[in-house]
Amino acid sequence: MPTNPAQAPTVPAHVLPHRTPTQLLTVARHGLAEAARTRPDGLRYAAAHLAALRAAAALLAARARPAPARRRRITSVWVLLAGVAPELDEWSRYFAAAAGKRAAAEAGIPRVVSAREADDLLRAAEQFVTVVEQALGVTHQPALDGLAA
Repeated sequence: MPTNPAQAPTVPAHVLPHRTPTQLLTVARHGLAEAARTRPDGLRYAAAHLAALRAAAALLAARARPAPARRRRITSVWVLLAGVAPELDEWSRYFAAAAGKRAAAEAGIPRVVSAREADDLLRAAEQFVTVVEQALGVTHQPALDGLAA
């Protein structure tokens, strides 16, 4: 990662998050907890994917600098993440591939996601959030049993 902000990768200013990396990671952790409590497989899958999306946004917020958009083309956070954090390219591709199923699950299409797929994505999202926290030097403090986070 470049130490000089002028060397930081740029992304169109309109796609940068409006929250701090710490806020986004907190929201991601809450999303993981919500996903773990959610029983319908499609909703668990979607909640886990959204948690990973927020962690990716945290890394964008921390590493990218805004640049004026030359043209308004739609791009995903996963494409931007691969440019800002090339070391996370495999994660980017994994979650980008899962985005279609997330959309279908959110749309209420029945049985689009199995229990195993939802559980696997939740575990992957948990790992990804931890990887992002480590990349940003943020320490996650898990809540003690019986205490709210």
